[in-house]
Amino acid sequence: MSPDPAKAQDAARPHLSAARVLDIDPLLDDPKTRIVVCCGSGGVGKTTTAAALGLRAAERGRKVVVLTIDPARRLAQSMGIDSLDNVPRRVKGTESDGELHAMMLDMKRTFDEVVEAHADPERAAAILANPFYQSLSAGFAGTQEYMAMEKLGQLRARDEWDLIVVDTPPSRSALDFLDAPKRLGSFLDGRLIRLLTAPAKLGGRAGMAFLNVGMSMMTGTLGKLLGGQLLKDVQTFVAAMDTTFGGFRTRADATYKLLQAPGTAFLVVAAPERDALREAAYFVERLAAEDMPLVGLVLNRVHGSGAGRLSAERALAAAENLEEPRIVDQGGGKAGLRNSPDTYGSSESPASATPAPDDGSPASNDDSPAVESDSSDDSSPDADTNADAERSVDQLTAGLLRLHAERMQLLSREQRTRDRFTARHPEVAVVEVPALPGDVHDLTGLRDIGDRLAAGRTELS
Repeated sequence: MSPDPAKAQDAARPHLSAARVLDIDPLLDDPKTRIVVCCGSGGVGKTTTAAALGLRAAERGRKVVVLTIDPARRLAQSMGIDSLDNVPRRVKGTESDGELHAMMLDMKRTFDEVVEAHADPERAAAILANPFYQSLSAGFAGTQEYMAMEKLGQLRARDEWDLIVVDTPPSRSALDFLDAPKRLGSFLDGRLIRLLTAPAKLGGRAGMAFLNVGMSMMTGTLGKLLGGQLLKDVQTFVAAMDTTFGGFRTRADATYKLLQAPGTAFLVVAAPERDALREAAYFVERLAAEDMPLVGLVLNRVHGSGAGRLSAERALAAAENLEEPRIVDQGGGKAGLRNSPDTYGSSESPASATPAPDDGSPASNDDSPAVESDSSDDSSPDADTNADAERSVDQLTAGLLRLHAERMQLLSREQRTRDRFTARHPEVAVVEVPALPGDVHDLTGLRDIGDRLAAGRTELS
């Protein structure tokens, strides 16, 4: 009984049989959804996913802003914008009444805006000109992640957009995104900061006494370790920033609560690779522990095949037979002669064993014209050309079979990796996006990604 072609094709389609399917459109259409956060490890397509979601939501009638922290600037290129900065820019070319805006986080500028908003002009000017602040705002560990959350809070407070889509910072660990506000808050609350601000807080004679006795010893030691000028810059910075420390912590807490709110939706983005899905699983568990609203997993760059009925093993075997023909693959040859009882035990050729005709005419031999004609045909240039062409076709076919075998082996590895994730987290809804032949460079490409995201299944590629 021949196999059912429909079932065979369905078996060849990459899928997560035990996983719930993530339905994207209801999420984007729901007016209660105000923030979508795309997170995951680096290099899995978070930026493209965020842009595609933003475009699809805008073309379904919502007013959307996409916030990216991607330094590669692919988002601006795909949206037809020369460059993005800290101000939302309107994207032209959307096909509906909705609006799409995009912006790229300027970490230092966002930090400057925070200082300017929470300090009087004189104090703000002193902070912005401080060398220690300039180093801190440009490259302190966790500053980029914190400022991404700061900018998210600013955008949400303006209430200008129906939906904010956030492309989280590229980092070695996706957990940096959640930890950054706490990390910066711990720095501002650290022992060194408290010690450096203590003289100003004590005030009066007590403060001067502490400064003259205790601080002279401490600053002398720190000055040797850090350098006198750096220590002076730190003290000046701390004195100027003292009144704004509480604001940093308050906003960090408020943004953290915003991420936990019902109107926020986390999408974990991953590729069907072991390391990426291991990171995704870790993030899923952390989001659950922090009561963050996870809606599902976007599995990017999933491979498929339209010839799944041909297994890798059969393809390799066929390729080997084409490259190294076996005896079972040969033509008939002299099989008829070998099976003839008249030739057993005789070294004579069939021609010499044939009796002479009764009419007395000479028997044909190897010098006859007919035999010569056959011999000439076998060694003709046309025959050689045909043989070379057949060998070329065989080599090409063998190469294609080996490529197919590699694709099927890749599909098998991806399926095992996805199945392990699904077995560990069956509660996580999943949507798959097929691997594309190239990068996305325009709105048409982003629109195609959005269509595939909303399809809820992997198309054959």
